Order: sequence, then structure tokens, then C-alpha cells
Amino acid sequence: MADLKLQRNFGIAAHIDAGKTTTTERILRYTGMIHKIGEVHEGAATTDWMEQEKERGITITSAAVSCQWNFPTVLGKPTADTKKYYFNIIDTPGHVDFTVEVERSMRVLDGLIALFSAVDGVEPQSETVWRQANRYKVPRIGFVNKMDRAGADFLMVVNQVREMLGAKAVPLQLPIGAEDNFKGVVDLIKMKGIVWHAETEGMTFDEIDVPADMVEEANHWRAQLIEAVAEYDDQLMEKFFDDPNTISEAEVHEAIRKATIDLSIVPMMCGSSFKNKGVQTALDAVCRYLPSPVDIEDTVGTDPDSGEPITRKADPKEPFAALAFKIMTDPYVGRLAFFRCYSGHLDAGSYVRNMRSGKNERISRILKMFANKQNPIDFIEAGDIGAAVGFKEIKTGDTLCDENHPIVLENMFIPEPVISVAVEPKTQADVDKMGMAIAKLVEEDPTLRVKTDEDTGQTILSGMGELHLEIIVDRMRREFKVEVNQGNPQVAYKEAFGNTVEHREVLKKQSGGRGKFADIMFEMGPADKEWLTENPGKQFQFKNDIFGGSIPKEFHPAIQKGFETAMSTGVLAGYPVDNMKIRIYDGSFHQVDSDAMSFELCAKSGFREAGRKAKPTLLEPIMKVEVVTPDQYMGDVTGDLNRRRGMLEGMDTRGNAQVIKAKVPLSEMFGYVTQLRSMSSGRATSTMEFSHYSPAPNNIAEEVIAKSKGKVKVED
Repeated sequence: MADLKLQRNFGIAAHIDAGKTTTTERILRYTGMIHKIGEVHEGAATTDWMEQEKERGITITSAAVSCQWNFPTVLGKPTADTKKYYFNIIDTPGHVDFTVEVERSMRVLDGLIALFSAVDGVEPQSETVWRQANRYKVPRIGFVNKMDRAGADFLMVVNQVREMLGAKAVPLQLPIGAEDNFKGVVDLIKMKGIVWHAETEGMTFDEIDVPADMVEEANHWRAQLIEAVAEYDDQLMEKFFDDPNTISEAEVHEAIRKATIDLSIVPMMCGSSFKNKGVQTALDAVCRYLPSPVDIEDTVGTDPDSGEPITRKADPKEPFAALAFKIMTDPYVGRLAFFRCYSGHLDAGSYVRNMRSGKNERISRILKMFANKQNPIDFIEAGDIGAAVGFKEIKTGDTLCDENHPIVLENMFIPEPVISVAVEPKTQADVDKMGMAIAKLVEEDPTLRVKTDEDTGQTILSGMGELHLEIIVDRMRREFKVEVNQGNPQVAYKEAFGNTVEHREVLKKQSGGRGKFADIMFEMGPADKEWLTENPGKQFQFKNDIFGGSIPKEFHPAIQKGFETAMSTGVLAGYPVDNMKIRIYDGSFHQVDSDAMSFELCAKSGFREAGRKAKPTLLEPIMKVEVVTPDQYMGDVTGDLNRRRGMLEGMDTRGNAQVIKAKVPLSEMFGYVTQLRSMSSGRATSTMEFSHYSPAPNNIAEEVIAKSKGKVKVED
């Protein structure tokens, strides 16, 4: 049994192009897992194994790797105190279209290295990642990468982390030199400099005295560091006021560890992964400051029968409990389920209970994943991350547990899709293949939704962005050999009710023999704001105010189901309804003709009738757009955003460039990247992420409603 205190489960997350995969590649090199560094731009990185990732030089799917690291060491050499630490690392995508890959990784990780570019600082996706880490209370270390690049500024990024992310960022290092002259760092705890050797790929380094011109600055930042962590230890605080020089390195490390795990500070480090500088010190910091599975709070789930909370400790002797956080289809072994084991012990070949389906499933094999390579293991224990083969039915977010000790773990937040595309098979032979391909892709990716358009018979795929759907269609062609025609991307509009109305719906069908009868009196309108705050991610508020026996209790769930099903097709243009409240308060039934189906149908027709009176409006997705452009194109870019119905929210200077922030409707942003490139001679860049839904202007709403009533066929 491994010592859980030496286990670290952490991820690497950041904005696109901050160097996550490059950093992961260095970690694998320094831990001896690979013997040649593969570069992202050459399509040779270990964790970017998909064909689409190699071609585009971006990460699309989160990849898990395991390795070991010796710590502590002296100048990289093991000593008598050195222990072997075990790492499970997840390299996550930076592109906003694949944000669910980050979300599900955060749900199961104990710590995070948050990467920032020393030139670009805190970017939009950095903020998204930070919010995700806050949601799951993940302790993190900040690593400012690309210190070798022109315009690199470590302290500027530290300041941005404080101001833009509201975190107490505390530098543990200062860079020695910057840009082309970046050589190493000053360790503010040891008060020594570290300079890496380029000729050994940074495997070796020298420890030097703090450069004379940096002594004053180093003393200033060391004092700030001690002050920031002193409040975590009363003795440290006393020593700080009496004589700061009496504080030992071990005491500082211990206080930083407590404060980091407590989410009170974010230790900040710097380096250049591409130039092989600073990654080893970051790994030492992972061992020192990030929590092991026993340092975090015990896992709390609920009892499926009583709803009472149940606690599971990170201990192999506890009953088994795990969360399936990612499903992957492998052409050779079939369905692979990645899971985090929170408690207990599981042997290959044994059975687990899937709490969602209520079925017992046999785990035929347990695997340790190394990107897309599978290494079979005999068992898995608390605190570890692995993958299993053998599930007949499994979905992202399913709880797996010991059948005699049932528990349901908290699921993860899945964002709503904002863009749709119609696809249809090119030939008759592709029809069945397309159905199977889509079923497998939907199983893998919880943000991919599929539905059939009743009017045209087309299959509509909905996802997180143009790139997301492009990759999905590309995978259908390559992996599943399905040729499809696709339409132009369509915006995923929603509908909402502006007023609350009361309505009575009576369903009465007599056709000889047993008929159908249901009578419901209800109130329908927008959901309460307090309820939405308490239930994030939920859309349907159902309130049952029926007293006495006007409608028997056994029909209440059918009424709820009827309204909930009807919500997926709004009354204006057939788009899903956002945030609806239904309150049923009276009605009647017939002893013979009433059944659950009658009440469900009555609720559906009642929804349509009441919906027309409840002031329905069309909502469109609004995107948060950030454009980084040289000064001379500023006017053109802002003018273009205004033409796209954009609301400018602010401008900033970043290095020699201007940063424009705006909120723009998604429908106006198709093809924007190409337009921006031609407008700025390829020098401006943009990022876009979903912000919120907002009522569409009348002319747009009328156009969308008219279009939905005369559906357009998919073009070749």
C-alpha cells in the first residue's frame, strides 16, 4: 500500500497557448517517463495524441499521465531524506470550446498549477479556469511561463492575479534577467539564486548568491512573503516582529503549505518551459505546498435512501467510492471510463454498483493511463486516478461504489451548448454508422447534445462553439468513417416568459370504452430569482400547492414530467424555455378515465396554451469577447464590433498592444477570426467565451421566428 501523503493529483490549466502541454512534456522528461522532449508545434507532444491535436497544435481532450518525482534533493541529487512522490497529472485544453474537459478535471483533482503567460498575463480563459477552480475549492500554485519572451514581466502578472482574480498572489521567486537574458530565479525562501544549464535541457543547475543588483528587491519581496504567511502561525508572527532572520526555511514552507491548502494564498513562481527553466522548482512546490488526498476535506456524498450526508475518508479500508469523470471510446478495448477513487480498494474483475443506473457492473480490467497508452494494474485504492474497462452503461458524473455501502457523490457542472449545426448522412450506407458515431460521441462529451428536427428530419448537433462542432464532424469522418453533409452553424436561442399567468387546462377524450380525462389549474411564469440563486444550473421550478384530493398524488409526477418535457420546445420558435416556474394548485380527475398519461398530455397542451399568454420572448446568447490589437487598428476593430451590435466594456494597454473588451451577440460573431485577421494584417487576436442570455431585439426575433417556421434544408 502506497503512502497517501506522497500522492499528488494535480492538473495544469490556463488560457490557450500559455504553455500547458509544453510544461507537461518537461515534467515527463524530468521524471524520466520520456527520453526525448516532443514539441507541440511539431505535433510530437505526449499528451496531444489525437490527430486533430497534432495538426492544429492545440489540446482538445484532457490527458492523464502518471509519474514519480524525488523530493527533497540537493542540486537535483537524492539525499538520505529523499522520498519518491507519486503524481497523477491531467493536462487540460485552454480553448473555451472544450471548457468541460477542464471542468471535469477540476472536479477530481486535489491541486492545480495555474499557468500564465509572462507577456499576456491574466487572459479571459485564465479567469474561466480560475472560477472553475474556485467552484471545486482547488488549491493552486501560479506559474508564470514564457519569461524568455519579449515583453515578459513577472511582477505585472502577479499584480494582475491579485486585481483581476481577487487572489492573494505571493511571489516565492524573482526572475534573474528577463526576455533573452532570462537565466534563472532568486528563491526568496532560501535567499539563493538558481541558474539552469541549457546544454543539459535544464536537468542540472547551479545555486548562486543573490546577484548584487537584486539584493534590495529580494529583501523587500521576502519580507512581503513572510508577512503574508505569518498569520498562519502565531510563533511565526512573533518571530517576524522580533527578528525575521530567526525564521527557519522549514517554518516558512509549513506556513505556505497551510495557507495554500486553505485557499488563502497563491504561491507564484516563474520560468520558461520551452527553454527548460523553472519546471523542477515547480514540481518541488507541488510536493511542498499542494495537498495529498489525506490533506483535503473528507468526501461527502448522500445516502440514496434517506438523503442524509455520508462521509468517506481517503483510506483503502473504507468502503469503495469513486466518481467516473470522463468516458472515452477506444477502437481496441471499447468503452473506457476514467474515475477518481475517493475511498476503499477495488480489484480488477470485481463488481461495483453504478448508482445512477442502479445496476452492478463487472470491472474486467483496471488501467493506469499514460496519455492514450494503457497499462493494466491489478487494483486501485483511495486517492488514485485510473480507468476501467467492462462497463455496459456509464455516463460522465456517475458514482461507482460498493453495492453494500451505497453513496451518491456530487456531480459536476455541465455548461449549456450555445451553437448548433444540422448534419445528415451523405449516403444510405452512412445512416446507421452516423447514429452509432453520434451515440458514442455524446457519451464521451456531455456538452454535445443531439436532437432530431421534427419538421425536416435532420439531426441537430449542439455544442460549445464553431471549433467544437468542427472537431466533432471531423472525428465522425476519421474515427467512424461516416461522411456527412452539414449546414451552416446556427445559434442556440432560448425562450423565456415575461409574465406569470394562471390557466386551466382540461383534457377530455371519449371514444367509446375507456377515455382520457385530466383537469389542471396552474400558474406559469419565470422562475423565482432566489430559487435560481440556490439552484445554479437548474431551469425548472415546480411547486405543488394541491391540498386535499382534487388530483390524486400518484398523478403529480406525471404533471411535472409533462411540463418539464414541454419546456424543451417553446411556443415562439420551438427553442428550449429558460428558467420556468410552474405552480399547480387545483384540478379534478375521473375515477375511470384519468391516468398518468392523461395528466402528462394535459400538462403539455396546457403549457402551449398558457405560454402564448405569458409574454414569451426570444433570448440570444451573448459572448464575452476580448481583442488584442496593435494601436493602429484600434479604430477599425471597435467600429467593426459596434457594427456587430457589440457593447464595448473597456480598453486596456498590454505591452505595446490595446486590449478591447466587449459583449457581442453570438449570431454576429460567425467568421469573426478571419475578418479580424484581414482587418489587422494578421496581427490582432481574439478570444470569445459565453457570458449570458439576453432578450433579442424585435427585428432579430421576428427573423428567427420566421426562419424556424420555414426550415432550411442542409446544403452539400
